[in-house]
Amino acid sequence: MAKWTPKHEAPEPLEGPVVATITGGTIIWFVLFLVQVPFYGWFDDRDLTWWVWTCLAGAGLGLIGIWYVRGRDAALKRHAAAQAAEAAPGQAASAEAVPGHAAPTEAAPADPGKAAPGA
Repeated sequence: MAKWTPKHEAPEPLEGPVVATITGGTIIWFVLFLVQVPFYGWFDDRDLTWWVWTCLAGAGLGLIGIWYVRGRDAALKRHAAAQAAEAAPGQAASAEAVPGHAAPTEAAPADPGKAAPGA
């Protein structure tokens, strides 16, 4: 089992225009489908209709991909906004003003295994 243990840390994931990339790929798959549809008879004569249906499947899966990456992108932006609000407490609303959130009463110890002084 030791031979399957990674020897180094995994690199950070590459971030880029993910939504635009998936959208572009989906459009390409759909255009390829539309270009092949008039030649369906030619593909059928050669038993290659899977080419046409592969392009349609790529476009359909691309639509699912667009939905997924848009949701992921929105979640990442919400998380970044929450982290920015936490980092700048003077500019954000206080915890008492947010319904359902209690204000912190005591800071947590740096090491969870150690008790806070005076405890």
